[in-house]
Amino acid sequence: MSGNRKQMRAKLVLFSKLLLSFSHKQPYLKAIIIGSGIAGISAAIRLASAGFQVEVFESNSYPGGKLTAFYQNGFRFDAGPSLFTLPELVDELFILAGKNPRNFFRYEKVDVTCNYFYEDGTNIRAFADKNKLKEEIDSKLGGYGSETLQYLQESARIYELTSGIFLKKSLHRYRNYLSAEVISALVKAHTLHLRTTMNQVNEKYLKNGKLVQLFNRYATYNGSSPYQAPGILTLIPHLEFNIGTFFPEGGMHQITLSLVELAESLGVTFYYEQRVDSINTDHSKADGIHSGGKLIPADIVVSNMDIVHTYRKLLPGIRAPRQVIGQERSSSALIFYWNIRKNLPRLYLHNIFFTNDYEAEFESIFSRFELYHDPTVYVHISSKQNPEDAPEGMENWFVMINVPSNIGQDWDLYIRTARDLIIGKISRMLGEDISPWIIGESLLEPRTIESRTSSYQGSLYGASSNHWLSAFIRHPNFHSRLKGLYFCGGSVHPGGGIPLSILSGKIVSDLVKNDYGIK
Repeated sequence: MSGNRKQMRAKLVLFSKLLLSFSHKQPYLKAIIIGSGIAGISAAIRLASAGFQVEVFESNSYPGGKLTAFYQNGFRFDAGPSLFTLPELVDELFILAGKNPRNFFRYEKVDVTCNYFYEDGTNIRAFADKNKLKEEIDSKLGGYGSETLQYLQESARIYELTSGIFLKKSLHRYRNYLSAEVISALVKAHTLHLRTTMNQVNEKYLKNGKLVQLFNRYATYNGSSPYQAPGILTLIPHLEFNIGTFFPEGGMHQITLSLVELAESLGVTFYYEQRVDSINTDHSKADGIHSGGKLIPADIVVSNMDIVHTYRKLLPGIRAPRQVIGQERSSSALIFYWNIRKNLPRLYLHNIFFTNDYEAEFESIFSRFELYHDPTVYVHISSKQNPEDAPEGMENWFVMINVPSNIGQDWDLYIRTARDLIIGKISRMLGEDISPWIIGESLLEPRTIESRTSSYQGSLYGASSNHWLSAFIRHPNFHSRLKGLYFCGGSVHPGGGIPLSILSGKIVSDLVKNDYGIK
């Protein structure tokens, strides 16, 4: 960025702060946000739009938490989340700030939501177009297309009935239960599959084992097992199949970059490589942070750090609720970023190579906390949508398997073993040895996930959802005893992933405005 552009940007930020300070009737309040993950950025935008002076403290040299990117010998990789759903949640932040989203952030709908490979040679492309999807399933499985569409109608019903309750509001403020929407859902609670597992629901509605496995996969979207997680999570496929999957222009990291730009235009100040040592509290209130040997006062503090580390590192004198520390962790991930010197037309943006025994894989992850000998492999290739992400005739492969959270396993051994298993599996299922294609490699694993993002034990989504009460026992977005202390991000309500993290920022903003009488 040129010197003139930097000066101009600094003037715009200063001007925005002055405008905000004069445009709100409520007292000028200061909010400090710890962490610039997507939830923290979402909260910053909303609080700045409500008139707060907002400062974000980030220990890394870059924003976004897991939602970041890097370059490797001419290949670009989105380092973390690779799936984009509910883009309207991003648009909503621009609209809230009075801006046209398309002037800052663009995306396109993906024609094939995912490309599935099975060991017996079956290959199912999950088309976004429902007619094509039905034809594909009928063709590859000898029927079951109509059955799949009926299942997706049930997924939509559950989402529409519950999203306003479970995803967009705090479950820990009693007044939120006093609405017609909640009462309507409670009347139909027996139809929400709360006391049956995701796998049981899928086996009830889908009579083909390959389809059951395909839709069981969606438990991994919050790091859980379909054989333990409640059936209400069958709402997740609705997001992909009924609404759609999308790809941001420039890649997933563009979500972070565009929202940081928006936040800065609203006067939000980001401090990078600025570690927070603790949250300052008295007996009843959080009123600032300690960082760099200084006390920095604030009216409210929002932690976007993993809730376990928030208590253990930032609130050493405050006892954490027992279930916060004791809850089962979500799965973690082992990711290889491969420079591939080949172009494979058979592969799409999102690809899955399934294990033969899905239940055994989840048993290994959540009961034995081990690497499974035949892991399901996910391959994300952003160069399919954005050719600039790889040199001509080549591809950038983000290759991931689900693994347990870090409790001290021999990860160096697991990494060497997993690499061989993955290469063998993909080669077998594509019918060609892929090892000569790999000309560059980087790695992300549970230990580095934890060190880079403060995710406890390297878990991707905080606590797992392997219990029907999981949604209710996630930590709330506020502290029950300390006024002015709030929490957002994947480790608290409503959960992990880009859409839920953005929504956690909204929930925090709504709580703050209600607590401080701001309209």
